Amino acid sequence: MVISTSRDSARPTAQPALPLADEPDALTIGRRIRHLRTQRGMTLEALAAAIGKAPSQVSLLENGRREPTIARLQAVARALDASVDDLLAPAPPSRRDALEIELERAQRGPLFDTLGIKPVRVGRSLATDALEAIVALQRELERLHAERALTPEEARRANTELRQDMRAQDNWFGDLEIVARRLLDDVGHHGGPLPQRQASDLAAHLGFEIRYVPDLPHSTRAVIDRRNHRVYLPSDGIRGRSDARSALLQALASHVLEHAEPRDYRELLRQRVEANYLCAALLLPERDAVRFLRAAKDQRAISIEDLRDAFAVSYETAAHRFTNLATRHLGIPVHFMKVHESGIIHKAYENDGVRFPTDALGTVEGQYVCKHWTARVVFTVPDQLSPYYQYTDTSTGTYWCTSRVQDSPDGAFSVSVGVPFSQVKWFLGRETTARATSRCPDETCCRRPPAPLAARWAGHAFPSARPHASMLAAMPQGAMPGVDQTEVYEFLDRHAPGAGAGAMAR
Repeated sequence: MVISTSRDSARPTAQPALPLADEPDALTIGRRIRHLRTQRGMTLEALAAAIGKAPSQVSLLENGRREPTIARLQAVARALDASVDDLLAPAPPSRRDALEIELERAQRGPLFDTLGIKPVRVGRSLATDALEAIVALQRELERLHAERALTPEEARRANTELRQDMRAQDNWFGDLEIVARRLLDDVGHHGGPLPQRQASDLAAHLGFEIRYVPDLPHSTRAVIDRRNHRVYLPSDGIRGRSDARSALLQALASHVLEHAEPRDYRELLRQRVEANYLCAALLLPERDAVRFLRAAKDQRAISIEDLRDAFAVSYETAAHRFTNLATRHLGIPVHFMKVHESGIIHKAYENDGVRFPTDALGTVEGQYVCKHWTARVVFTVPDQLSPYYQYTDTSTGTYWCTSRVQDSPDGAFSVSVGVPFSQVKWFLGRETTARATSRCPDETCCRRPPAPLAARWAGHAFPSARPHASMLAAMPQGAMPGVDQTEVYEFLDRHAPGAGAGAMAR
């Protein structure tokens, strides 16, 4: 079974004001309600009285700040002597309304927030010519961002789109769960952790011979030779990994899902997510993991450490897998973060309303995490062998998180799983007294130096940054990004049957 991926590599361009959407959103519905109300000479108060709601509630509805229910729409339609279809028409009712909707959407988006632009009150008091000028400036900003969407921006846009897709489906891929279940059935796996033996059986079932070699290309974790049906793995262990099954299963997952050389970043990122997901679904089978987690929830004792130990996987794999299953099977909204010791987000996922730092394109990865969040505080905790728990008060609510630090060739990373305060009752560690307050994205929280410190050093410091080369790297065409294709082909030549490479057969 193959998960479909888009192969459209066209870069985004600025969109015209009309039409704004194929389906109406709360803003468009609100403007249509206001348009019909004023057409009929009805005041806000009169409409509110007709539907039995306070004028303030109708105002929120007309301004697109309240998603209307079907019952509410029916009541409004009756009061306005209109049909529900009139309210749900996707086109704005007038050119003026289209401009207002476009500006409201822009002001609620990440670009305005990142640039620190204060929103303009979009009402009848705002002259149409001023509104047109503001919208034109906004379009120009969007055009410039799209124009600059070369390789790094293209990758960030693709990553943002992928995170939105994952949030919409609770980070759960039903098709991949089915693939994993069939593969496990094929090798006779009947529950619990997947032994190394059965991981090897899976390779044989798929027609591959495993070979451990000392000269695997440095830019790879595994290499599949489809011509000679071999999987090459490093004989000195998986670099930076304690679980030898992961590299094998990820390589096999790409084969099972028929991944080809990606044509753009969107396809590249989706392939990685799919391979990692299928690997985790094999290591922690859905049926067994859900049964384990439901029992832990019944006992109010969910623990990522316990999940890790029960299935003999790494903490990061257990945390990832928990985010796959928590919302769909346990009804628990959740967020996940992997943060470098420098404070930069390496991976992140959320569907619980937590507000991650983003750039103007809405991208989370590469942004700095607030120093008061659990994912940063855990680096300062003396006991690095025990899980760290903390409550953090943020602008979107209070969240409880559990976090661990793990080492890697690229430095230390924290891996964190968090939930809203209302969900902490299901977890071990909820009794912690550790608590912090984060005001981010307010710069006075942790980004801006305290005034006395700034007064002493402003203008006297010039640090030399350590940028990653990948910040400027273009995506190679016709090759796997990040992989030296020549090195891989030379490696396969050395180890091809009859080449006398002396590779160690498993």
